[in-house]
Amino acid sequence: MKAASSKQIKDELSHKTSKELLAFCLRLARFKKENKELLTYLLFEAEDEQSYIESVKEWMKEEFISINKNRKTHYHTKKAVRQVLKNVKKYIRYSANKETEVVLLIGFCQIYRDYIPLARKRLVFKNIYDRQVELLKKRVLLLHEDLQYDYGLEIEALVKRMI
Repeated sequence: MKAASSKQIKDELSHKTSKELLAFCLRLARFKKENKELLTYLLFEAEDEQSYIESVKEWMKEEFISINKNRKTHYHTKKAVRQVLKNVKKYIRYSANKETEVVLLIGFCQIYRDYIPLARKRLVFKNIYDRQVELLKKRVLLLHEDLQYDYGLEIEALVKRMI
């Protein structure tokens, strides 16, 4: 079965009643965890982006603390860090806000630097950090000039503290 295009889906959804749309949303939520998470964001958290950002940052801290407690080898640590980063990027996709993306990536880098002691010593961990800083630099260029300057200062501080 080939999936329909977004336009085709949009046109077809415009012909449905609100009751049918509700049933579709609930059915989507049952199929995949990501669908349920996206619906949760859209319904409950999209109104207050700042609290969403803070909750994701708090979640990151908890994850990094558990990585430090349960760390067995460098391999397991790296794998756990990459899993956290994968989830952070998923939360960024839910928001679809460029400023939220920059704030969450800066938060990831700060928390990573503070909670993963190997970040300065081992090349693998330093590379993860460096890639995120480079991504941050690219993403900041997409923001308004004033925000570029403010976030640029934060990025420079991240680079200096890592050296």
